[in-house]
Amino acid sequence: MGLVRTTAMVVGIIVGASIFVQPSEVSRHVSSIPAMFAVWTAAGLLSMAGAMVAARFARKFPQTGGVYVYLKESVSPAAGFLWGWAMFWSAQSGIIAAIAVVLARYLGVLVPLTDQATRAVAIGSIALLSGINYFGVRAGSSVQTAFTIAKIAAIAAILFAVALLAPPVVHAQTAGTGASGMEQFLLAISAGLFAYGGWHQVTYAAGETIQPERTIPRALIAGMLIVTACYLALNAAYLHVLPLSTVLNSPHIAADAAQALIGPRAAAMVAMLVMVSALGGLSGVVLEGPRVYYAMAEDGLAPRAMGVAHPKFQTPHLAVLAQGLWACALVLTGTYRTLFTRVVYTEFLFFGFLAIGLMRFERRIGIAPLLLMAGCVVVVANQVAADWKESAVGLLMVFAGLPVYYWRKGFLKKGTDRSIHAGGGP
Repeated sequence: MGLVRTTAMVVGIIVGASIFVQPSEVSRHVSSIPAMFAVWTAAGLLSMAGAMVAARFARKFPQTGGVYVYLKESVSPAAGFLWGWAMFWSAQSGIIAAIAVVLARYLGVLVPLTDQATRAVAIGSIALLSGINYFGVRAGSSVQTAFTIAKIAAIAAILFAVALLAPPVVHAQTAGTGASGMEQFLLAISAGLFAYGGWHQVTYAAGETIQPERTIPRALIAGMLIVTACYLALNAAYLHVLPLSTVLNSPHIAADAAQALIGPRAAAMVAMLVMVSALGGLSGVVLEGPRVYYAMAEDGLAPRAMGVAHPKFQTPHLAVLAQGLWACALVLTGTYRTLFTRVVYTEFLFFGFLAIGLMRFERRIGIAPLLLMAGCVVVVANQVAADWKESAVGLLMVFAGLPVYYWRKGFLKKGTDRSIHAGGGP
């Protein structure tokens, strides 16, 4: 993959359905327009800091594996293993399940679906995109590029329509929600960070990227700038069309904005837009996860089957299938919502270690890793304070991987010892 496709992957992964359907979850903690833009800007800057940390690691370790490799090399092999473990059982598969269900629910706006049919459509979308990535990274990245182009074109169409058709509404100074103070502002930033999530995932496919030490850093920076600009512009468009109280409380803000611009057909148009967005995000997430499991299997820290490349397509096909099956299981069991809320604090727990690892590796304190580390402390602490019981369950799921790691490590040591004795070594 070259610079264009890699940048498209960054944008396509980050700009998912959340910017169209969940901005009220991001902005309900603040009660003024300046605060809303400050939240989105701060979340973008913190995500940019994370992208810059990942970019510096990508220059040093251009091989496939991304954050797994970075943590393994800069912190400890155990930290790298726990990241991959958490990805499979919680973060990556949970995101896949959640995005697929969002896609299915918005298909239900166009064609009425029962709960069982919604789950079936979600599973079908996972199966479709897993199948595309089963046949090769070029096919998967081409699909990702196409979805990203369509997504950005749709965003541009909304902004163009707002500029031409919508008279500005007059806003009150605040929405009167009563939400204020630093605590609420930080909660809003945490919600915004979820909308920016996924910036690190392009690093997982470094092994399939042309000149990754140059391409990935440039793609990360370019992609984050594009995403931040899109998010700020979309929020400005929403505020141009809708009263602030609607912006803060609407669960379907893009649909409301389209209704104000277009009329009764707006719901169907927004549903199609969200489906395109969800497909793009799902394509990117499905594409990247198996590269980590493949790298772990090569290190002996995951089942050997996860590291087997398809004889014809040269893809980690069994890892793709395993991830897809587990994501489908999450859709069937209905646990995707719980896993989805765990994604933020699970990922930022490891991003904090990633920032520490970079400073330790480079033996100097940089602005980007220091900002990322501070942000991670705030994000994880907020999540734990908000719901300590659920946080304890999620963190227990992560650290349950430690005994598995030491078991695998002992298993590898025994295998090495047998090979030495069989060869007549000491």
